[in-house]
Amino acid sequence: MIKRHMVPGQPSPYSHYCHVVRGGEYVWVSGACGIDEDGSIPDDTVDQFRISLRSIDACLRHAGASPVQVVKVTIFMTDISEREAINPLRIEYFGENRPASTLVEVSQLVDPAFKVEIEAVAYVGA
Repeated sequence: MIKRHMVPGQPSPYSHYCHVVRGGEYVWVSGACGIDEDGSIPDDTVDQFRISLRSIDACLRHAGASPVQVVKVTIFMTDISEREAINPLRIEYFGENRPASTLVEVSQLVDPAFKVEIEAVAYVGA
């Protein structure tokens, strides 16, 4: 069974998608950017990354998953040289449960103010 969720407290999608989908034992979280609850977008990449992780976490939990069940993350950054600055937050969030990961630099995200976007896949089976 496939369930599509719009998660309360999350920003409205920029296009035609939902925040998170659970299909059987898997959970897919749409790309989360650093837009705060009040609609503001911090200038700092680390602040945006922190907000993005908070959004990913809310979506995972809404669909019945948690960070320890994340098997894959993809991170898009507009300036990959800032990778070291976000790494402590990654370590804090995932701890010993390191997911497979892809990190790529992109020329721009959906809003030119965004500097980072994260998407995740979790496995919630046995």
